[in-house]
Amino acid sequence: MKFMASLLLAGALQLYGQVLPVVSRVEQQPLAASAVRLIEALALLGQPLPAEETAEIRQGASVARMQQILDRYCLVGIEINPESRVKVQQGSAKPELVEQGWRVFLVKVENQAGITPVLTVDSPNGGQIPTRSEFAIPRRFLDLDFYTKAPLHERLSGLELEYRILQIYSRDRGKREAKLIFSIGQGSQDLGFRSEADILFTAQAATKVTLHVLDTDGKPTTASFLIRDPLQRVYPATSKRLAPDFFFQQQIYRADGESVLLPPGDYSIECARGPEYLKQSRSIHVDARPVDLAFHLQRWIDPASLGWYSGDHHIHAAGCAHYEKPTEGVFPQDMMRHIVGEDLKVGEVLSWGPSWYFQKTFFEGRDNPLSTAQNRMHYDVEVSGFPSSHTGHLVLLGLEQEDFPGARRIDEWPSWGMPVLRWAKKQGAIVGYAHSGWGLQLKQDKLLTAEVPAFDGIGANEYIVSVTEGLPDFISAEDTPPSWELNIWYHTLNAGFRTRLSGETDFPCIYDQKVGLGRSYVRESAGLNYASWIRGIKEGRAYVSDGASHLLDFRVNQTVMGEGQSELRLDRPATVHISAKVAALLAEKPDEALRSLPYDQKPYWSLERARIGNSRRVPLELIVNGVAVDRREIPADGKLQPVAFDYALPASAWIALRVLPSSHTNPVFVLVGGKPIRVPSSIQWCIRAVDQCAAQKLPQIRLSERGEAKRAYDHAREVYTGLL
Repeated sequence: MKFMASLLLAGALQLYGQVLPVVSRVEQQPLAASAVRLIEALALLGQPLPAEETAEIRQGASVARMQQILDRYCLVGIEINPESRVKVQQGSAKPELVEQGWRVFLVKVENQAGITPVLTVDSPNGGQIPTRSEFAIPRRFLDLDFYTKAPLHERLSGLELEYRILQIYSRDRGKREAKLIFSIGQGSQDLGFRSEADILFTAQAATKVTLHVLDTDGKPTTASFLIRDPLQRVYPATSKRLAPDFFFQQQIYRADGESVLLPPGDYSIECARGPEYLKQSRSIHVDARPVDLAFHLQRWIDPASLGWYSGDHHIHAAGCAHYEKPTEGVFPQDMMRHIVGEDLKVGEVLSWGPSWYFQKTFFEGRDNPLSTAQNRMHYDVEVSGFPSSHTGHLVLLGLEQEDFPGARRIDEWPSWGMPVLRWAKKQGAIVGYAHSGWGLQLKQDKLLTAEVPAFDGIGANEYIVSVTEGLPDFISAEDTPPSWELNIWYHTLNAGFRTRLSGETDFPCIYDQKVGLGRSYVRESAGLNYASWIRGIKEGRAYVSDGASHLLDFRVNQTVMGEGQSELRLDRPATVHISAKVAALLAEKPDEALRSLPYDQKPYWSLERARIGNSRRVPLELIVNGVAVDRREIPADGKLQPVAFDYALPASAWIALRVLPSSHTNPVFVLVGGKPIRVPSSIQWCIRAVDQCAAQKLPQIRLSERGEAKRAYDHAREVYTGLL
C-alpha cells in the first residue's frame, strides 16, 4: 500500500497540463464534508493523502486551501455549464501509470448546473466506443472507471464543486496516449470535442513473477492462478487480456516456468488444477526485483490412477463469451492450455455456428497434434446455429468428415435433427444431445414427474422421437437443472431404451468460468485412448460428475457398469447386491450463497447443494426405475470408501447411483425372467411428449422435409404405443 500511495503522490507538485481554476461560489461546510469522504475513500483504496494534508482538511481548511491541496492530484478538471454541457481540461497530476496495475487520480467537477447525474468516462483506448476512423487502430491498452462505492456516491451531489476518484489500469509499459471522454448523459458533450482530453501517459514497468508448477509426481505441468490485490482486484485486469488469457475469466493458466507481470504491491495467489486437486493459497509481496514462486500440487483424489479418465465433450473455441476478432475465436494452443490447466484427460472442442467457417479449419478427424499422453484434445461438431437447431442441439463426436453431404453452407443443412444423426452414425460417430434441459423445463424440481414440458427449446427435445430409432448414444447432463435433464432420460429408460448419460460444460456459453465443470469419467482398462473413451460414453462405462464426488466401480451383483451391455439376467425376482467405491469433498463450512440459490440458477450441479444441513455429509441414493429406493449418508472428507446396498428386485428394472446434484452413474439393466423393462406410466408420458414435441417442431421444419419428419414422429408414437 505504501508503494501504491507513493505512485499517487510521486511528482504531484510538478505541474502537468494546467492549473485548474479555483471555484469560489461554494460553501465551506458541504465541500469539507465531501472532501472528508474523499480522503476516507482514498485511504480505503490504500492510497491516502499525506497525513498533514488530511489533517488540514479534517480541521476545516478554507475553500481555497482545500482546492489547493486536492487540485494537485487531479488528472482532469470538468466544467458542467448551466446548459449541462461538459468541458474538460487536463489537470496538474502527473499522468503516470503502471504496467499491469491500477493508478488512482482525482477529478475536479465544477457543477454550474447543480444537477445530479452519473458522471461517466470512456475511451477508445480501453472502453466500449470505437475510434472515429474505420482505418484507425484502437490501441486498447487501458481500463478506467470512477470509484463510486461507499463512502462515496454513484451520482453527483449537485454541489457547485466536488471531487471524484478515477481508477486507470494500463496493460502496457512506456509512453501511451489515450483519449478520455466524459459524459453526464446524451447531449451533454460540449462543442468542438471539449468533453474529451488527449493525455500522454507514461506507464512504469511491472515486475516479472515466474511461476514454477510441479504435479504430484514432480513433473512440470500447467495450473490455474487467481491473483488478487488487497482490494480484491484481479490481475492481470480481465478487460485488457489477450488470448490465451480469457477476459471473461478471473484466473489465468501458466505452465511451469512461465510468468506474469505484477506492479509492486501485496497479493494473494490461489493455485489450482481442476476439481481433483487441493487448492493452494499464498500471500506475496512484490517490489522491483523479479520473483520466483514454486507450487507443488496435491490431489485429494486421482481417478485416472484407478482407471477412470475425465473428459468434457462440449467446449467451444469461438462464440458466446469468446473473443470474436480478429481470429473468429481462439486457436488450438489456447484451448489446450485450458484443458491441461484443468486436467481434463479429454477435451472435445466443438465447432458450431459462430465462426464455423474459421474454426472448422482445425478439424482433422483425429487427435489434435498438441495432444499429449495425459491430455487429449479433439475437434468435432455441435450442430448449433444450423437449421435443425430448434429441434435440439446435437453433439457429434469422432467424425471422419464434418460437412453434411451436399451442404456447402450452414443454411443448406437439414432443418431437423434426425437426418444429421443418421449421417453421423454412418461414419461411426458417437452422437447425442447438448444442454438437455432447455425446452424441458418443469414447474417443480421433481423426479420422476408426470408433467409434460413445453418442448420449446434447444435441448434434448427431438430425443423423444429419435430414441425410438436408436439414434442418440447419449444425452448430456450437468449444464442445465438436473430434474429437467434427468426426467426425460428416466422416462425413456423406463420404456426400455438404453441411451447413456454424459457430462458437459458448454464452455463458454452456459458456463464460462472454466472448462470441465461438467465431466464424464470413463473407465479405460488399457490407458487413455480417445476412440475408446468416446466409445465408453456410448457403452455407459462412465459416470458424470462436477468433480467433487465420485462413484467408481459401480456394479450390481458381479455385473459391472458398462461391461457386457451393462445387463444382468435373473431367472426370478431376487435380492441384488449393489456396490461401489464413493468419495466426495466439501469444505468444512457451507457456502451459504451457493446453496441458497434456486435450483434453476447456476451452478446447476454442485456438491454444495447436496450438503446435509451444516454437516460435511451428502446423500448417496440408490435409484431403481427413476425412484430413490434407499439412501446412505457419506462423509464428504475426500476419502474413498466402499458402499453397498441390498435390494429385493421384484421385476425387470434399471439401477443406478447418484449424489444429486453432483454425480450420477449410468445404469445397470437387470432383466428378471427374460422380461424387458416396461413402466406403463412412463410410456404414456412418452406418447404425450411426442405429441407435444410434434406440435412445437414440425411447423418449423422445411416443407420439403416435413413429410419425412412427420413419418418419423408418427413412427415414434407407434413404437411407444406398441411398448405400452
